[in-house]
Amino acid sequence: MRLREEVGLNIRNLRNSKGMSQEQLALAADMDRSYISEIELAKNSVSIDILEQIALALDVAPKELLNERG
Repeated sequence: MRLREEVGLNIRNLRNSKGMSQEQLALAADMDRSYISEIELAKNSVSIDILEQIALALDVAPKELLNERG
């Protein structure tokens, strides 16, 4: 699995585990819901700054978004 796919899957899994919708995550991270969707579907790459915003919104360490879940 490519890193972009892994990051998207990690974001989706963490978001779901916290009971958040894409809209709720987008609001918390100050981004558009469609951008969150594109990240989760690996249709868009993300910068370190965006990863940090999403991690803060999910209340996790940024490295959690990069971990291989296997």
